[in-house]
Amino acid sequence: MNRFVLHRRGFLGASAVLASGAAWAGPANAAARASAPAEAPLGWLGTQPPASFEGVTWGTPWPRGHVAAGSSFGLHGGDGSAPVLQSWPLAYWPDGSLKWTGHALGPQPSVPHHYRVTPLATPPTAAPTLAWEEGGQVVIDTGVLRCVIPLSGERLLERVERQGRAALLAGHLVLEVKGDPDQPASPARRYRSHVSRVVVEQHGPVRAVVALYGAHDAVEGHGQLLPFVVRLYAYAGSDTLRLVHTLTFDADAQQDFISGVGVRFDTPLQAPLHDRHVRFVGANGGVFAEAVRGLTGLRRSPGEAVLRAQVEGRSTGPLAGFGEAVASRLQYIPAFGSYRLLQAHPDGFQISKRTAAGCSWLHSATGERAAGVGYVGSPEGGVVFGLRNFWQSYPAQLDIVDAHLDQAQVTVWLWAPQAAPMDLRQYHDGLGEDTFTRQREALEITYEDYEPGFGTPYGVARTSELVLQLVAATPSHRQLQRIAERIQHPPLLVAPPAYLHSTEVFGPAWAPAGQQTERQQAIEAQLAWYFDFYRDEVEQRKWYGFWDYGDVMHTYDAQRHVWRYDVGGYAWDNSELSTDLWLWYYFLRTGRQDVFRMAEAMARHTGEVDVHHLGRFAPLGSRHNVQHWGDSAKQLRISTAANRRFLYYLTADERTGDLLSEQVEALRTLREVVPGRKVGQQGDPRAGYASISFGTDWGAIAAAWLTDWERSGDPAVAQRLRASMESIAAQPHGFFTGVGNMELATGRFDIDARGTLQVSHLSAVFGLAEICGELIQLLPSARFEQAWLDYCRLYNAAPAEQQKALGAPLARLNLAQGHARLTAYAGYRLKDPALQARAWTVFFAGSGGIPAPNRRLHRVQPPAYLYGLNEPDPVSVIDAHSDTRAEANLSTNAVAQWGLAAMALLALDHALR
Repeated sequence: MNRFVLHRRGFLGASAVLASGAAWAGPANAAARASAPAEAPLGWLGTQPPASFEGVTWGTPWPRGHVAAGSSFGLHGGDGSAPVLQSWPLAYWPDGSLKWTGHALGPQPSVPHHYRVTPLATPPTAAPTLAWEEGGQVVIDTGVLRCVIPLSGERLLERVERQGRAALLAGHLVLEVKGDPDQPASPARRYRSHVSRVVVEQHGPVRAVVALYGAHDAVEGHGQLLPFVVRLYAYAGSDTLRLVHTLTFDADAQQDFISGVGVRFDTPLQAPLHDRHVRFVGANGGVFAEAVRGLTGLRRSPGEAVLRAQVEGRSTGPLAGFGEAVASRLQYIPAFGSYRLLQAHPDGFQISKRTAAGCSWLHSATGERAAGVGYVGSPEGGVVFGLRNFWQSYPAQLDIVDAHLDQAQVTVWLWAPQAAPMDLRQYHDGLGEDTFTRQREALEITYEDYEPGFGTPYGVARTSELVLQLVAATPSHRQLQRIAERIQHPPLLVAPPAYLHSTEVFGPAWAPAGQQTERQQAIEAQLAWYFDFYRDEVEQRKWYGFWDYGDVMHTYDAQRHVWRYDVGGYAWDNSELSTDLWLWYYFLRTGRQDVFRMAEAMARHTGEVDVHHLGRFAPLGSRHNVQHWGDSAKQLRISTAANRRFLYYLTADERTGDLLSEQVEALRTLREVVPGRKVGQQGDPRAGYASISFGTDWGAIAAAWLTDWERSGDPAVAQRLRASMESIAAQPHGFFTGVGNMELATGRFDIDARGTLQVSHLSAVFGLAEICGELIQLLPSARFEQAWLDYCRLYNAAPAEQQKALGAPLARLNLAQGHARLTAYAGYRLKDPALQARAWTVFFAGSGGIPAPNRRLHRVQPPAYLYGLNEPDPVSVIDAHSDTRAEANLSTNAVAQWGLAAMALLALDHALR
């Protein structure tokens, strides 16, 4: 048996105790070791322990200097338990101490409400690994499951045994593609997965992670489509496998219409047909339960005990215990071997069944929302299979085929083949926008930045989460209900807001929620109302679907009582003005489960669907549009690592880590795709240089480099980041220079000797303010801090003050309310109460934002709209360009910036006191 020898990056993620962190070694580590032991309190997201538990992975933050790199950790439950813990580093502080650590806990006999993570004085004893290479395959052995994973070929899983019994065979991916639906129908082309590379990312002792990379191969003919990465997760002592499946779209949107994407496997069945069982779970907890050959409702009864056993999924016993009238006629009772659950839209599913191919489907049940969890097996065991966010990511489908034969086949369809194929074509024909002048004119009317060839889905991605649980017996309805709840809402351990804040891991721009003053109470109530409104609006407007779930809309249209879903750049939000950050900081403040789930869904969506991961635009994101990828503004402000860091650090999710790594060299794409080309920005013709704005571009670059530096400890990354900071500070007007040419390899900007004065209202509203707050803590630079504080102090200053400092007043700028948090930050750093007071004044004045936040809804009834809905009253806004007050529709931009400013002002006001 050949145990894996992992490369360094893999080892950092796979070690049972923390890696040495050699890049950080130094006196600071010795100081950290000598400091008092740290302790991190943890509780369950949503406060209650999970009713069904098969393991959990999470991230824990630590204060600077408290925990040395190379430390190992122990876990202590509130019930006195001390379960085995697997730990690894996620991030380091500049002094070399640990900033974030990842942890894994396997299944437990009981799960207490609270835990504590503490550094250990001595490392734990060596424990067996869960994954290794053996005979050209990877083997995972949890003690309950033994999984065989080929190193290449069409199968993700060759075989999975549960305590020596084969339970799952031939696991692979399937893909179906059709031609143009506007043309005569053509046969679907079929593809199967082809794995080209397998990487063991963690091998235990508590958790194993195996990543499989490949693409879908045509079954007949040649060619590949849709590259994928599938990660398999397993915990020691568990009978459950988790799959995180990511596909990337590389087809021709004009010709290739994806009609089915799924995960398929076989499961052996040996029990009599009347002891074979099928289950589907509804989102409401209800269970559809049938046997392949039903014994209930017959003209003759096999006996009450037999009927009760079949309904409960237990063995019905030998035929001798059946009534003779039934036992001798079993062959005449139809055996339904195939079942299908189709969720074609978010409010409707249908279950059908049939006996065999060539026979009709019978309608079995209809409901609103399915949990996306099914089961096939017998009293001797079977497979529970589930797709997370099943109805939210419609169209989805669960298929069971041949359950009447020796081997049933199960397909979990991420895109249902019974639904219409994906149509990812541009939603209009270009509207004659074949010149720059026409494109700029169109931008003035629909707010859509169109350019031929840019509105392509090529390179966008989608991540789905699946669970396979190989059980020892047919689960009861209550057990299935609990399993479905775990699949849809995976347990997560989190630190409380007060502890998170005390560690300072996410900078100074937030603090735990408080209710000390009347003003604070009012702001907290408004923050809660805004979040509740958007959470409820997701449901009211049905913002669901495979490509849409996780996003919200940009601007409301009160005349039609709809969001502007069909109007150019006013439709899907695509992270515009930091909606993601608003949700994440609000979660940090409150610890609310519903806030986390919405932020998590948005992070999954905006990091995958709104970003090109292949092709000429990779890895840039797309600006807000009717289609997530439709806008020609391909920019770092959308793909920014600033929006992903929270999910990565709180959950230790490997796929999110991939997205963070993807952004480290994203700036190189800016050489070919100049972000501000429509407004006069010119690319740098020199090789190795690019024109980069100091706001939306550099803010994203700084977020990517900061995150990479704290994850890797690579001093070269810190040097590159510092060079960019220092060369911004060295500009004649610092951040007010606006844009510069950067040497990409070093991060250094050319100095603008012309003394250009340029500023955009968008510069600081895509994470720049928050990232600069962290940089000043982590990479102290007096020159950079002064440049940033000048920007924070002067943006909302009076023209006379701007004239004195810069030689000229700034052009009339927008978003003053959102920029109030910059003024507050300057007051905090300079310990200037006058600046702090000015920040509050600007915030409440609401210029370029919401001066009078609204908490009122009115009811719109048919026939004014298709169905009854709750609509917000119009809000009063002030146009920053004219200082006029008007009634306006709801704007996600304004709400996100109001929320970020409110949270920052509360936090910085408290810190200054």
